[in-house]
Amino acid sequence: MAKIKFRGGAMLAPTPPVLVSCGTMEQANIITVAWCGILNTVPPKTYISVRPSRHSHAIIKEQGEFVLNLTPASLVRAADYCGTYTGAKVDKFKKCHLTKVPVEEVAAPLIGETSLSLCCRVTDIVSLGSHDMFMADIVAVYADDGLLDEKGKLHMAKAGLCAYAHGEYFALGKRIGTFGFSAKKKKPHGKK
Repeated sequence: MAKIKFRGGAMLAPTPPVLVSCGTMEQANIITVAWCGILNTVPPKTYISVRPSRHSHAIIKEQGEFVLNLTPASLVRAADYCGTYTGAKVDKFKKCHLTKVPVEEVAAPLIGETSLSLCCRVTDIVSLGSHDMFMADIVAVYADDGLLDEKGKLHMAKAGLCAYAHGEYFALGKRIGTFGFSAKKKKPHGKK
């Protein structure tokens, strides 16, 4: 199959369309961000990239905290809305019927309807051009107990997460492997 060349662009996909809550319990906002990811394991670090013109940019910059709420497919309409409308004019928690839940680690609330939330404290801000990257330490993770099995193991497949790819949202499907499965030695036939 032939390859078609495009100029450089933001074509990495899929990405998680995370619902980023910021502000305080009294003055909370939500922005949907797809430019995000993990930077480091120990200490756990993440980043989000936000346009300086966005209402949440000033809130996050001033407060130095935010919560990444992983979006389940059931909340894709809310994620799209929160990425389209400005919190300067609308209360997105109220409009999208989302619940503010206080946490100990940061002033920003997590979103009660999401099943996994990462509380973050900004450590660095890097101006990149169209966006500023907020690098942050992940200081706590809150997970719904329904994602855990009887041994306390987290099962992300139960979260029903969605992904974003070049202007479209997708529900994550079936698991097709686990980390390291390609390197595992096969067991002799008939043995478990």
